[in-house]
Amino acid sequence: MNRGAFTRLALAVALLGAAGCGTLAVWSAPKKQASAERLPQAARADELFWRTLHTGDYEGIPAALGALTAAYLADPRDAVTAAHIAWLHFWRLSERARLPSGGGPAITDHAVLARRYFEEAVRLDPADARYLGFYAGALMSEGVIHNDQAMIRRGFFTLKDAVAAWPEFNLFTAGYIAGLQPHDSPRFRDGLEAMWANMEACVGERVDRAHPEYSRYMRLETTEGPKRVCWNSWIAPHNFEGFFLHFGDMLVKAGEPARAVVMYGNARLAAEYTAWPYRNVLERRIADADRNVELFRRADPPPDGPTMMIRSRYSCVGCHQRS
Repeated sequence: MNRGAFTRLALAVALLGAAGCGTLAVWSAPKKQASAERLPQAARADELFWRTLHTGDYEGIPAALGALTAAYLADPRDAVTAAHIAWLHFWRLSERARLPSGGGPAITDHAVLARRYFEEAVRLDPADARYLGFYAGALMSEGVIHNDQAMIRRGFFTLKDAVAAWPEFNLFTAGYIAGLQPHDSPRFRDGLEAMWANMEACVGERVDRAHPEYSRYMRLETTEGPKRVCWNSWIAPHNFEGFFLHFGDMLVKAGEPARAVVMYGNARLAAEYTAWPYRNVLERRIADADRNVELFRRADPPPDGPTMMIRSRYSCVGCHQRS
């Protein structure tokens, strides 16, 4: 071997060694573990989070984010704080119809931050399938923004894992996200099927899809176990009504306004219906179901006209706002 070849070989070996050291250093780093206890600062930030969400105070999101981010910096191993930060970023993005010009191009930064903090929540508490479902949705949202098909597909298959882990919760996540898809696309049809599957997971039997009245199932209402998310709760005081509002919207977009009217009507079965801030929206939907078919199919719905829940100013608070 001549001197030049030996030099090149030695350099290659040195570079491989350096790369190996880097890989080994990363591999051997201690795993980030969730905190055993939460700080009082995190509890105070949670109070602000829930007050902001339950009052539908969209303008209060920056203050709540400031408190939660400060709590996270004080303890970056708190999964709940990470998830709440992510959720506020998601809320800011989802209800951007409240903002002039939809918040402008920079509003998309909230998708990136939501994905990052949900990723951290999943990392710290992988057993919570809610975090996994929201993380999947954030992956797909960010993937669409960046036109990154690999990220979109990773989100899609992560969501399948989340559905398998907690179908009663994450089938709705899948069905809700799909509402943004064109009405004649496979992903929209899959999303509509996810809504039917969600309904059936909640009641534990095949639903009569031709006549989907829900009154026969109201006896199943519970506050315990995985099926508790099928009903209203402290976290989502109008989850039941919001579910049927979105389901009806999906059926309208699919071209089934008569069946949508029945689905919308199921929301009235909730004991809390009369206190729901968006009951007038639902009553208007029932009256205008036929007219809304083409409006819901538009890629650019008029800013002041009827639009699907997923595109609206109440896409999050439709389930979570108390008053």
